[in-house]
Amino acid sequence: GPGCAAAVADARPRAAEAGSPDALAAAISAFEGCPLKRMGARQPVFSRGKPDAGVMLIGEGPGADEDQRGQPFVGKAGQLLDRMLAAIDMKDEVFITNTVFWRPPGNRTPTLEEQMVCAPFVERAIALVRPRLLVLVGGASAKFMLKADEGILKLRGQWRDWRPAEGGQSYPALPMLHPAYLLRQPREKAKAWQDLLSLSERLA
Repeated sequence: GPGCAAAVADARPRAAEAGSPDALAAAISAFEGCPLKRMGARQPVFSRGKPDAGVMLIGEGPGADEDQRGQPFVGKAGQLLDRMLAAIDMKDEVFITNTVFWRPPGNRTPTLEEQMVCAPFVERAIALVRPRLLVLVGGASAKFMLKADEGILKLRGQWRDWRPAEGGQSYPALPMLHPAYLLRQPREKAKAWQDLLSLSERLA
């Protein structure tokens, strides 16, 4: 709606002015346009990892542990993600963020509007980090970033191109299963392992 368009218009110049990931984190903190900020989140959760990483992972949104600690992927799912990355020697070689920066109430999936309002900051993060490729972690991230209708089980493991809204350089993007899903469905770990190997080969 009009509120969303106004918030996106407010986000764009704030994102564009940020000259580093730290400056971007400060811009996100000061931004009032995302409705999630007023729904009980304790603090913004922007990123963790290497500011000039070759790989940028984009998840869905913060959960309870992330909301408490102010960093993405630090709960059980995040610990599994770190173990997965460690298995391909990538644990300290990534930059990790999400499609939204405040915890959705009850850990629900973020709405399209919430993701759209945060998108200028996500795009700016990509432009600042300049990774070689993107990994879209879970369905809510993959569907939003790729403007795709398919579910994650169809999308996972297939390299796609991601392009910024305003045009410009495209990035290879790999959708993969969310570690929270793997904790519930351990037999799907084989698929996640295939995706990690695909990532590792692409980097090599």
